Amino acid sequence: MSLKLDGKKLSLEIEEKLNNYIAKNKKMAKRAPGLAVIRVGEDPASGVYVKNKEKACSRVGIKSFIFHLKENVDQKEIEQLINELNFNDDIDGMLLQLPIPKKIDEQRLISYINPSKDVDGLNEKNIGKLVKNEPGMRSCTPAGIINLLRSQKITVEGKKIVVIGRSLLVGKPLSLMLLNLNGTVTMTHSKTQYLDKVCKEADILIAAAGKPNLVDSSYVKEGAVVIDVGIHRLKSSDNNKTNLCGDVLLEDVIPKVSAYTPVPGGVGPMTVTMLLVNTIYSWQKNFGLSSTLNDLLP
Repeated sequence: MSLKLDGKKLSLEIEEKLNNYIAKNKKMAKRAPGLAVIRVGEDPASGVYVKNKEKACSRVGIKSFIFHLKENVDQKEIEQLINELNFNDDIDGMLLQLPIPKKIDEQRLISYINPSKDVDGLNEKNIGKLVKNEPGMRSCTPAGIINLLRSQKITVEGKKIVVIGRSLLVGKPLSLMLLNLNGTVTMTHSKTQYLDKVCKEADILIAAAGKPNLVDSSYVKEGAVVIDVGIHRLKSSDNNKTNLCGDVLLEDVIPKVSAYTPVPGGVGPMTVTMLLVNTIYSWQKNFGLSSTLNDLLP
């Protein structure tokens, strides 16, 4: 029987650790950790994600600062806000909620974020630390995947791993993290030839392509571990309801694999939890607190 890698369950276990850690160290630091979230425009999905992050912060004792800017804000105004938050001593972590309006240069804004507050792990200095396998902020979704694998003692070292997708948010940083853990990593993408054959060689297959139900059983080796990063809303046949699915056709794949992540409830909850971990990691460094949570950062 296939093992379900339950991200929701693991995220709640980690949140309990984070809550206890903050309660134990808050008196010494004389304040709670602080996370600033910058949202630009009215993208509805962004609104949901920001609310979820705010609720998660509240659960573990992190103070959240939400900055919701209008769609017509200009680049310099956002840069000015980021600079102010860089020097705000009550804020340990900061993120720019994506997507943002196309007229805004998002990578330039991310470059403005102080690397020690860059809880999305997207600033070029943190990407550089990842390349060099040095301690630093790690991109949240990949870090969540590593923790899911570790929680079930699924080893990466020596395994053949195929990652579908090369985004800066998931595919690239995840491939580097797995490489740093001595996995043998193949990164694939939309131009990869014979994708199904490449995937079928994987001991661990990670789908982050952004295409619903791309991966079926023909892509998967018997006994492989399959991690599904995708999440999509598809209209049902009656067009009145929407169903959630991932990049993997799970009902087709589950009988063949040794372990898998569900959608929803797999990778998604871990992404938010690792955002909390990164914020507390910055907080503990700012105040010289005990580093008992560092094992959560790959």
